[in-house]
Amino acid sequence: MNERSKRIIGLTGGIATGKSTVSHYLATVCHIQVLDADTYAREAVEKNSPILQTIKERYGSDICFENGELNRKKLGNLIFNNSREKQWLECQIHPYVRQRFQEEIKQSQQEIILLDIPLLFESQLTHLVTEIWVVYCSYEQQLQRLMNRNHLSEEEAIARIKSQLPIEDKVKKADVVLDNSSTLEDLYQQIEQIIKNN
Repeated sequence: MNERSKRIIGLTGGIATGKSTVSHYLATVCHIQVLDADTYAREAVEKNSPILQTIKERYGSDICFENGELNRKKLGNLIFNNSREKQWLECQIHPYVRQRFQEEIKQSQQEIILLDIPLLFESQLTHLVTEIWVVYCSYEQQLQRLMNRNHLSEEEAIARIKSQLPIEDKVKKADVVLDNSSTLEDLYQQIEQIIKNN
């Protein structure tokens, strides 16, 4: 199938706004192929990978556990409060993620593909998609959900939210906005409606 005839949805949102819930529903209920940026980002820093080696050279080998795997929490604490280090890390990982998306899109035989990309705008991957869906909820809900989900203090959760582009900016750039401030049933109905109308 010609790449240009494919419908490629870029799904994004703020951290803890419900993007994974939407992605899971589209994959399991609507049977849409989902390619996940987080999966590729984890692949990029797998044990013994060249990118992990570069990270160790910058931060020292104690950025890894004794078994050689990356200590994500430790790395997260280093970069979330330091925009320069965050940018450096993204420059290592984003090219790998972009390449994996391009390979998978090329190989796919599906008419509709969903790219699940938390940092769709921040990592400048919008050129890969034909439409942009943003999952939205209020700031208060986002903060509460993130604290509960990741067992973070309010301060830690705020730092993570602030490290991303504000959700309002993402909403302005979206072709479709899914409002996840009500019930799951309501969210699923919105998804069904959009799929049916397109």
